[in-house]
Amino acid sequence: MSTSNNLTVSWEVSLQKLMAGNNRFTSGKLANKELGAGRREELLKGQSPFAVIVSCSDSRVQPELLFDQSLGDLFVVRTAGNVVDAIATGSVEYAVEHLHTPLIVVLGHDHCGAVKAAVDGGAAEGSIGAIIDKIEPSLARAKAAGAAGSQLYEVATDENTMSTIRDLQKSPVIQHLLASSHLALVGAKYHLGSGEVVFTNTSK
Repeated sequence: MSTSNNLTVSWEVSLQKLMAGNNRFTSGKLANKELGAGRREELLKGQSPFAVIVSCSDSRVQPELLFDQSLGDLFVVRTAGNVVDAIATGSVEYAVEHLHTPLIVVLGHDHCGAVKAAVDGGAAEGSIGAIIDKIEPSLARAKAAGAAGSQLYEVATDENTMSTIRDLQKSPVIQHLLASSHLALVGAKYHLGSGEVVFTNTSK
């Protein structure tokens, strides 16, 4: 994708790009991407990512790969458990306000280790406890909805994605852009086995 102003790119087009890229990834028919000196030279002029991906730091979840995108295409914010704090939210705000990126995707995934740690309980050493603290309200909502056993892990994962969406919606910068229809905020879940990303929960 070129470094043209993303005010001319709709969030719908950006979402279709992600879906098409994930289809290529799951089918094994990856696009030819320019990763050489020419592309790097082009990006020296500036960046214009078409989507922000807020995803888990899990090594199995690499947005550029699973959406089959190249250098400069995605603005990625990764934390364990795809939770956000002020710094992560500020990173998203930078992309949508200053780079005019029209789409935010909060990407959870199945078999999430951070969610599993919250469900299983026990002591969390160091700053890991801050991650668990962010996930525990989602776990409580999953339990209140009747989830139990192995199902609890995945329901809590889905609740956690929604919690991150709600946290981002509290940002005045993001609120303004959502209201102006220049931005959409979408939830999604990546399935490790199939490689498929399922999109849900669009806010615009």
